[in-house]
Amino acid sequence: MSRDEGRGVDRRQALECMIWAGTGVLWTVAGGVPKSALLGTAQAAESGFAFLQISDSHVGFDKPANPNALGTLNEAIDKIVALPAKPAFMIHTGDISHLSKPKQFDDADQTIGRAKLDVHYVPGEHDLIDEDNGKAYLERYGKNAKGAGWYSFDQQGVHFIGLVNVVNLKAGGMGNLGPEQLAWLADDLKDKSASTPIVVFAHIPLWTVAPEWGWGTDDSAQALALLKRFGSVTVLNGHIHQLMQKVEGQVSFYTARSTAFPQPKPGAAPSPGPMTVPAGELRKYLGVRSVVYHPTGEPLAVTDAALAG
Repeated sequence: MSRDEGRGVDRRQALECMIWAGTGVLWTVAGGVPKSALLGTAQAAESGFAFLQISDSHVGFDKPANPNALGTLNEAIDKIVALPAKPAFMIHTGDISHLSKPKQFDDADQTIGRAKLDVHYVPGEHDLIDEDNGKAYLERYGKNAKGAGWYSFDQQGVHFIGLVNVVNLKAGGMGNLGPEQLAWLADDLKDKSASTPIVVFAHIPLWTVAPEWGWGTDDSAQALALLKRFGSVTVLNGHIHQLMQKVEGQVSFYTARSTAFPQPKPGAAPSPGPMTVPAGELRKYLGVRSVVYHPTGEPLAVTDAALAG
């Protein structure tokens, strides 16, 4: 192996270690394609913009895996407040609360509000378990949404789509979009040019990560079929509390870390669930994602930053 090849391997190994250790993600959008960079290092061009993703805050969770989930959410917001350049907005990909309790939502709102950013939410299954089957979530976060909370918006030429795949979710079962939402998605996309950059965000992955754990969406193929004519599609989700990515044609999939607790990798444990790690190691597994868009034909820049370091 040449010296240059060896350095390339070293850099690749260092990047892989950084990804699995929990370095924060900053998304930049360039030419409609998201691209990652370390939180605080990637910056949007003057004609582009940056946005953030946080996920799985589980405010109200207080078990050994993290006795203070609200505290680590506060730490994540501290990182965001300290960014040298203010992002355009933030998305939260679900499980804001742990048990859909009013105080949990109140605490999350107060904490996330410290970032002083517009926030676009989609629900996780933990946000829809109140007595009214998600009414509390919709009243707070879905007033202008359709159905169970799906919607779309545009930002500087990029079309963003928030999908809901956690309604009537069975324990260990796969997510589901349903025919009503799929029909809405088809109508939402019908007038969009194939050159329009698309960013989709949902709670459960739209690619099958681990079907035995319910880490996937049963009817995601129908949604992806509607998106295949577009030249740049980025799909962001939470739910699995760890970083994974996949590229399929023009579609790039990214899962995000939680701000509350990690979960095991598929196959590394009998079942999913809160994973307890040494207290000093917890913040290596938690993080924030930033995405930057530059309208120059470059991919969106995606950066994951851990709470530690």
